[in-house]
Amino acid sequence: MAAPTFTVNAHRHDPYRTFKFQVVIDGQAVAGLKKMGALKKKTEVVKWRSAGDPSHERAIPGGTSYEPVTLEQGLTHDPNFEEWANLINSLQGDAATSLKNYRKNVVVNVLNLQGTVAISYKLFRCWISEYQALPELDAGTMNAIAIQSITLSHEGWERDTSVAEPAET
Repeated sequence: MAAPTFTVNAHRHDPYRTFKFQVVIDGQAVAGLKKMGALKKKTEVVKWRSAGDPSHERAIPGGTSYEPVTLEQGLTHDPNFEEWANLINSLQGDAATSLKNYRKNVVVNVLNLQGTVAISYKLFRCWISEYQALPELDAGTMNAIAIQSITLSHEGWERDTSVAEPAET
């Protein structure tokens, strides 16, 4: 018999859903967040052969890289994405560019159906490597939502193990 997936809620068998999440930047949940890209890392494979056994190739782990994460937000009057993006590249030139606060730690919370944080990840030293202020505009689409997006480059992530599985009622 396999070990239970949920230790606190042994009766639960279904995984968490992807539509219940929040992203926290500077201690504030991002309002109107529509979508977030996946957290992915990749470790290089280093291949080598031993002089005593040249017919067999061996593999060991090399360096690990973390893929950028894209956040999509419904277009609002909230200037947070734009202000953060402008810390790196300012229209006023290099003298106005401030690299002092351009890196931020970001928290991603996966919520259960009751809205309680069930799983949390911390992304370290994030900065905006791509910013889309406006989407393609089309007067012929009445049901489309205007989405802005940022792509975060970062130096890694880890699960916040202090977040325990919440008890569900």
